[in-house]
Amino acid sequence: MKTTIYIEGGGDTKRLHSELRQGFKTLFENAGFRGKLPRVVACGSRNDAFRDFTIAFKKKKSSELVLLLVDSEDNITNSKTKWEFVENRDKWEKPVEASEENIFFMVVCMESWFLSDEDRIKEFFGKNFDSSKLPQRDKLEDIDKKVLYAGLKQATKKTIKGEYGKGQHSFKILTYLNAKKVENHGAYSKEFFDYLRKNL
Repeated sequence: MKTTIYIEGGGDTKRLHSELRQGFKTLFENAGFRGKLPRVVACGSRNDAFRDFTIAFKKKKSSELVLLLVDSEDNITNSKTKWEFVENRDKWEKPVEASEENIFFMVVCMESWFLSDEDRIKEFFGKNFDSSKLPQRDKLEDIDKKVLYAGLKQATKKTIKGEYGKGQHSFKILTYLNAKKVENHGAYSKEFFDYLRKNL
């Protein structure tokens, strides 16, 4: 079964698209998928990811899996399904034959996954990383995006690598993380990895 995942992120530069692909490749290998890795497509913006996914989904063969992985951007509330959430939030129209098993969320954004493994973030940034500035909450998927970014910047601003920057650091950090901790980050990340384990 050929599996392709269309992922939000990477901006519009070849360097960042390459770093995104490498970051997820390493994460998936660390999760135990070596030898059966999905194809990763870096799509840039959120809307571009949905567009690319929709085109590929309509063209796919019956033997192919086509998935969409995007940030939720907001806390997911008052929605019965993931497709209902993006329809209400983004005005995305679900492809006719798509199901809940075709769309997955990094809640509220990929950086939220970093909080599942503070030790490796600290190792990445090195001396003067201040983990006390990171937002603390039992349910990591409930942390607001603005609060998350502010905490990351405060925690890293005195480190040798400098204040956290999405383009500068995000996909490099992804290669550092303990994949099992990312998987157990919350309900949505567990759903995504569980699906891959059953279908790759």
